[in-house]
Amino acid sequence: MQFNLRKYNRLLAENDIDVIYSGQIRVNGIDGMAEMLLMYFEFDEVPLNTSQPVFSAFVEQMNNMLMYSTETEQEAGDDSKPQKASQGVYVIGIKNSTYFIQTGNTVTPESAENLKKRIDNLNAMDKKLLREHYKRQLKSDTDDPESAGGEPGDLGLTEIARRASGPIKYNFEPLDNGLIYFSMHVTISQEKKL
Repeated sequence: MQFNLRKYNRLLAENDIDVIYSGQIRVNGIDGMAEMLLMYFEFDEVPLNTSQPVFSAFVEQMNNMLMYSTETEQEAGDDSKPQKASQGVYVIGIKNSTYFIQTGNTVTPESAENLKKRIDNLNAMDKKLLREHYKRQLKSDTDDPESAGGEPGDLGLTEIARRASGPIKYNFEPLDNGLIYFSMHVTISQEKKL
């Protein structure tokens, strides 16, 4: 199958998309994706007070896909230890000085319910409450069974909410196989260069 890359490039530009990826997401692969994002920021001379929040939200959204995606498989890692690989898609772009990061992957109905509850709770908080909530989570000894790496509570989602310029937008689309397609959209306004 042959693609008209010029046509797709134009379509991406018309939708303000700078980076798009669909496929397997691996723990060690996140490092490579993050490195690519840092190089993009450096090349475009994005100020640190913008690049850090975008970078942090991106990494947490990747971890969210690893944690919740139903399309997973175990692979042998570099050190022969099993490593989880999940299927997902992400899009990064900028429009009117605002970065957006959108991710998508399939989840179970139980995970969808949990994610909705947690995101709605975070969206109801202002920045001050989010900061206090984040500090409480860092001090918490209670581990959430669904959190990767034994992170307390919904620390990753809280970090995304703290960095976002507005509420976390999300959508749950039921699929024929009983699973749900979950998409998350986060925006981060670009600060002026110092």
